[in-house]
Amino acid sequence: MRYALQVQYIGKNYAGSQLQADKPTIQGELEKALGTLIKCSNPCEAQSGKSGGFTGYSNNNRPVKTFFSGRTDRGVNSVGQVVHFDCDKPVVASKFIYSLNEILPPDISVSNLKEVDPKFHAQKSAKKRHYVYEFVNRKCKNAFDGDLMRIKYDIDMERMQKALDYIKGEHDFSSFKSSGTLNPSKVCFIYEAKCRKAGDRVIIDITGNRFLYNMVRAIVGTLLEIEGHNLPPEHMKYVLEAKDRSKAGQNVSPYGLTLKEVTY
Repeated sequence: MRYALQVQYIGKNYAGSQLQADKPTIQGELEKALGTLIKCSNPCEAQSGKSGGFTGYSNNNRPVKTFFSGRTDRGVNSVGQVVHFDCDKPVVASKFIYSLNEILPPDISVSNLKEVDPKFHAQKSAKKRHYVYEFVNRKCKNAFDGDLMRIKYDIDMERMQKALDYIKGEHDFSSFKSSGTLNPSKVCFIYEAKCRKAGDRVIIDITGNRFLYNMVRAIVGTLLEIEGHNLPPEHMKYVLEAKDRSKAGQNVSPYGLTLKEVTY
């Protein structure tokens, strides 16, 4: 049987979502917790640390293999990451979620679980991915800003939206990719790109069919370069058409980036 999880996490303490040798990752913690829970004869034993015959977790012989809707980098958060895994036995969603959350670290949680078609694939079946980037627009720091980036100069929301409008539709986003992009295809379709303000926080929503490595962070970096240097919003179009990473702004901090939702 195949199951899909909705996973939430704070990425600050992890080297990204994808499994890596000798580094803490979201996938590593999730597979370890799932393996413990599924191999236990009684879920309560997993919560107490009595693993009911569980012989250990090994990267070379993982009891459960997970597949994510997409990779998130070090420091990136999620409230809507979708992960699928296969299990030989049926599970009761409410009990399984409760037990799994008791095992997972405090900065990772599961909010939903459901059985899906055996042909469902968290990554390949996804149609849209919605990311949100948030930063503070204020001269003075605040103790409750947390890890969010703070921009001291005034942001013109109308100009920023005009710049964002240029990335809508299907484009080659080579200018906004980092060298770690594994997929040779650089073409993405952006369904929505908008900015809004809530108090002194600026929130940028971008929804696309797929995203390149560090693409959203590079787009936000370019927006801030336009605002910081008083460039025309059309500069975004120039950067996009250049297909040259050196023309775009720097990658902004990952801490303001959150995977909000995946649509199937």
